[in-house]
Amino acid sequence: MKRITLFSMVLGATIALSSCTPKPQAKPENCFILKAEDFQKTIDGKTTNLYFLKNGNIQAAITNYGGRIVGLCTPDKTGKMGDIVLGFSSIDGYLNAKEVFHGALIGRVGNRIAKGKFTLDGQEYTLPCNNGVNHLHGGPGGFHNVIWDVKAATDSSIVLTYLSKDGEMGYPGNLNVEVEYLLSSKNEVVMSYRATTDKSTPVNLTNHAFWNLAGEGNGTINDHVLTINADAYTAVDSTLIPLAANEPVEGTPFDFRAGKAIGADLEQQAENVQLKNGLGYDHNFALNKPAVGEMSLAATVVEPVSGRKMEVFTQEPALQFYGGNFMDGADTGKSSKTYKFRESIALETQHFPDSPNNTNFPSIILNPGETYQTQSIYKFSVVK
Repeated sequence: MKRITLFSMVLGATIALSSCTPKPQAKPENCFILKAEDFQKTIDGKTTNLYFLKNGNIQAAITNYGGRIVGLCTPDKTGKMGDIVLGFSSIDGYLNAKEVFHGALIGRVGNRIAKGKFTLDGQEYTLPCNNGVNHLHGGPGGFHNVIWDVKAATDSSIVLTYLSKDGEMGYPGNLNVEVEYLLSSKNEVVMSYRATTDKSTPVNLTNHAFWNLAGEGNGTINDHVLTINADAYTAVDSTLIPLAANEPVEGTPFDFRAGKAIGADLEQQAENVQLKNGLGYDHNFALNKPAVGEMSLAATVVEPVSGRKMEVFTQEPALQFYGGNFMDGADTGKSSKTYKFRESIALETQHFPDSPNNTNFPSIILNPGETYQTQSIYKFSVVK
C-alpha cells in the first residue's frame, strides 16, 4: 500500500509538473498558415522540410531549401501578429517563382561580379552570368538553389551546413559553410555565418529576405521610414557594377542618415542617373563603422501604420538596399496576394559588390587556414 501511495504521489507530481511546463510549439497556429508537409520533398537526392522557431514575441519558419526564411511573424503596436517576409506556402512555390532569391542564403558571393570574371593568384576564373552580362548572388546554382543539411535544430534555432565543392559555379576550393538562425529572447533574428576553405576563394555571404513591415503582400513600402547609417554609397553603371570609389550621400537621394520615407525622393528618378540605373534604389551603402568588423547599427525601418520597427546590426562593412523595383506581380505569395512593384525591401548585410575586381574595396578572399566568420542581427519592436 505504501508503494502504491508513493507511486501515486510521484505520478501526480509528474502530471502537475508536465502541465505547467511549456511544450515545444511544433506549429505556431496564431500566425502562420504554413504546413510542414508542403515543404517535404526530395530534390537532388536530399530531403527538404520546414522548421518552426519561436522566442520572445517573434516566430520564424525556415526551410533547408536554400536556407530560406519562409516567414517571420512579429506583433504590431496593437499586439496583432503578422508575417512580414515575402514567401510561398510550399517548396513548389519557390521552385516556380520568377524571383528566385526569396528569403534565401546567398553565396558564395553575394551581389554582382562584373562579366562573371575575376583573377586570383594569377589565374582567371569564369563564372556563369545570370544577371545580364554579370554574375549575381553566386550564380544560377548558388546557395539559394541547394539543399542545406540540418546540423541541429531547437525550439529557437537551426544550424544549416553545406559543402560547396571545388569548381561549383566556377569558384575555386572546397568551401565548408555553416549558418545559424537564432531567435533571441530580445526579439532578434541572429544570423551567424562561418566558412573554411582548402583553396583561396572569394566569399561574401548574406540573406535575401524581402520585407514588408505592414505584412507580406500588404501594399507599398514607399511609406516605410528608412534610416541608413552611411555617409557614402556605391555609384554603379547601367548594369549595377561599381564605377569606382564610393560617393558621398550628402545632397543626393541616397542620404538616409536622418531617416525619411523610402519614396520621398523617387520622383528624382527621371533625372538622377543612379536612380535610373537601379530603377530606383538597388545600391550598396558604405556603413559608418566604429571599427573594422565591429557589430554596429546599419539601418532602421519603421512602418508608420502598424508601428513595426526593424533594426539591422552587422559586423559587415556595407549594406545593399533594394526597393523591390523588379517585382511585377508575377509571383503570388503565402496569403494569395501578388508581390508587386515596390512592395518589399531587401537590406542585405555584405561586403562591397564586385570586390574581387576592385582594389579600393575590402578583400573578400578567404585563404586556407583562415575562418570566415560574421554575424548580422535583425531586431524587432514597435513604435506607438
